Amino acid sequence: MSDLRARRQKLIADLIRSGQVTSQDDVAALLSEQGFTATQATVSRDLEQIGAVKVKRGGVSCYSLPEQLGAGDWPADRLRRVLVEWVQSVDTAGQLVVLKTPPGSAHLVALAIDQARLPAVVGSIAGDDTIFVAIRDMAEVHEIAAWFRNPPSE
Repeated sequence: MSDLRARRQKLIADLIRSGQVTSQDDVAALLSEQGFTATQATVSRDLEQIGAVKVKRGGVSCYSLPEQLGAGDWPADRLRRVLVEWVQSVDTAGQLVVLKTPPGSAHLVALAIDQARLPAVVGSIAGDDTIFVAIRDMAEVHEIAAWFRNPPSE
């Protein structure tokens, strides 16, 4: 990660913790006040990479970081939501589970898979609309694929 990106993402995290951020436009404006230039795409990518999610607090939508969300298994809960919302199909190929998403969305799903740190998953590779998920043990491939197709709601 570049030093500039790391500093920008740290500032975004600090702004979220302070409660000043309700939209990506807020992030861009606050970054600009601090001397950073960032496009909407950069802000969106930064928010995703630091794990920021939009939540409602007191009837107001705002961004929160994983540590602000309290107890529970935040990465696994997020993975369930992402799978339901973004995965269009799941198939297997040898020791890989192959997930299809809408164009431009594969990286969001792969990041959620990686952040969930599922014991059976070695890692993922994301293209534009396809993700290859390497499964540690061939015996678990179909079980993991089934879980990706229909993640339990908890």
